[in-house]
Amino acid sequence: MDFKIHSKFKPTGDQPEAIDKLVKGLENNKKHQILKGVTGSGKTFTMANIIERYQRPTLVIAHNKTLAYQLASEFREFFPENAVEFFVSFYDYYQPEAYVSSSDTYIEKDSSTNEELNKLRHSATMCLFERRDVIIVSSVSCIFGLGDPIDYENLVVSLRPGMVKDRTEIMRKLIDIQYVRDDVNFTSGTFRVRGDSLDIFPAASREKSIRVEFFGDEIDRITEINALTGQIVGERNHVAIYPASHYVTTDKKIERAIVTIEEELEDRLKYFKDNNKLLEAQRLEQRTRYDLEMLKEMGFCTGIENYSRHLSNRPAGSRPYTLLDYFPKDFLLMIDESHVTVPQIGGMYNGDRSRKQNLVDYGFRLPSALDNRPLKFNEFESLINQVVFVSATPGKYELEKTDNEDIVEQILRPTGLLDPRIEIRPTENQIDDLITEINKTTEKDERVLITTLTKKMSEDLTRYLENVGIKVAYLHSDIDTIERMEIINDLRLGKYDVIVGINLLREGLDIPEVSLIAILDADKEGFLRSETSLIQTIGRAARNSDGHVIMYADTITNSMDVAIKETNRRRKLQNEYNEKHGIVPTTINKSVRERIQNTIVAEERLDYDESIDEFSKEDVEVIIENLNAEMLLAAEELDFERAAGLRDQIKELKDNY
Repeated sequence: MDFKIHSKFKPTGDQPEAIDKLVKGLENNKKHQILKGVTGSGKTFTMANIIERYQRPTLVIAHNKTLAYQLASEFREFFPENAVEFFVSFYDYYQPEAYVSSSDTYIEKDSSTNEELNKLRHSATMCLFERRDVIIVSSVSCIFGLGDPIDYENLVVSLRPGMVKDRTEIMRKLIDIQYVRDDVNFTSGTFRVRGDSLDIFPAASREKSIRVEFFGDEIDRITEINALTGQIVGERNHVAIYPASHYVTTDKKIERAIVTIEEELEDRLKYFKDNNKLLEAQRLEQRTRYDLEMLKEMGFCTGIENYSRHLSNRPAGSRPYTLLDYFPKDFLLMIDESHVTVPQIGGMYNGDRSRKQNLVDYGFRLPSALDNRPLKFNEFESLINQVVFVSATPGKYELEKTDNEDIVEQILRPTGLLDPRIEIRPTENQIDDLITEINKTTEKDERVLITTLTKKMSEDLTRYLENVGIKVAYLHSDIDTIERMEIINDLRLGKYDVIVGINLLREGLDIPEVSLIAILDADKEGFLRSETSLIQTIGRAARNSDGHVIMYADTITNSMDVAIKETNRRRKLQNEYNEKHGIVPTTINKSVRERIQNTIVAEERLDYDESIDEFSKEDVEVIIENLNAEMLLAAEELDFERAAGLRDQIKELKDNY
């Protein structure tokens, strides 16, 4: 099917012009373009319209799971008839394998996987083989290794009514693609036998399974059934069962891989022995021989991804296959919040390499494990067909790659809200002046954000403001995830009037109640006071019709000058648009998110903080078990913020008690 938007809204403001320019650029084979859209201008709707007009399979990359899930939800509302898929890491908890040589400490890989996310990943890759009207919203997980897409496609078990197929042969093929026979616990990735019927629960399915009915060796009928109730949902003329693992491969490739792994092992053992590293040699041989036995007998082993280069028959040093290899060559890439996402993509390889190098040097892994890795940035670039960077403040990389005529601005907000007014005030007596402004703001039942340069400064300022009777809290990286959400929630509810922070008061923080932002030491050039940081921070006051920003500084730096001129330019354009169309800006009315409320209720019910000392060790273990169950449930419901907060609580309990 073609992409088709279902929405009661039509593009307004400068959305139509942005859509036309970007689509024209794509049709003219422009490789790099930028959608420079301010907060609240409807960038996601613009992206959806570009996809509808251009009609190409599309990958949208966001810099975290929560943002990716929000984007996927919005795109599903816009495209109910098309395939909108969600592809993120399927780990709820992941502790990578590592070795700390200074303390001779080996840390074994430990993880907790989320079956629901794994199904969604399989659903995403399956769609790419079945249709072209596909949008996949992904985190940077898309640059990490997957199995060979050719093997994944070739190992599909294709079944039709009337085919002459021995049931035992089909079961053997299912086992080859990592399905497991389980006649009792029928879950995704399993199959069962009932009389003349074979029930298969596809790896990408949530509740529907496939029933294949035989008459002798002939497939008589194929039906889709509800796996729980057994009720027939519909009859199928064809069904394709995709592998239960992205790392599945053919028997011939496994046999060849075993030979090449053994050859690499012998070379590595010789190296260790020649250099008198007998412990490393013994360690490597023991671990690798065990994995080889598992591959021979089962076709699979724990940590099979470390042998992906051998299984794919790739040369040493070559890049792994990733989600991008599953897309057709003419796909469209959109990178949301590109000023954050692009550096994140670029930084993944080095961190992974340094950890694995230690494992290789000390005999825990073969050197080929280094080729199970995320993409290097130049490799990622080589896979791009056409890309649209989406950000209010594009980074240096995006600007260097894109010609000026290919930067498309989207400044006008359909709501009519203007960018905040900006004042510059001297640093002398800045705290007294700030307190006066806070009192003026709180009298109107509005809120204040204050940004400082250091953690100590934020804590000291918070204590000072508390002493003069202001309801204030501070927010920095040492605050656990759940506490951050609680603090922001409490600010909106009026428990606090002020939040003091460092670098967390930027992207994605939308609090309509905030009308004043104070930036202390605005003239201290650096990362926290760069033009990008300043523009993003200023944007937090753009949800309130009375939004304004005070910069405390004794000089005007280049970054300040750029940020102020850009904000004033946007205000002028929006104001002209409002006057022309008779729009009166009004503060966005945004309800407090119910999801955060549920988290607070769950914590109040457990209430372990106040009386933890009275609990026995067994009691604490029960609390941890309950929290763990809640964490897994939250992750299953794709409520990643709540899951991360519960994970922080569990870690704190384990560390302290």
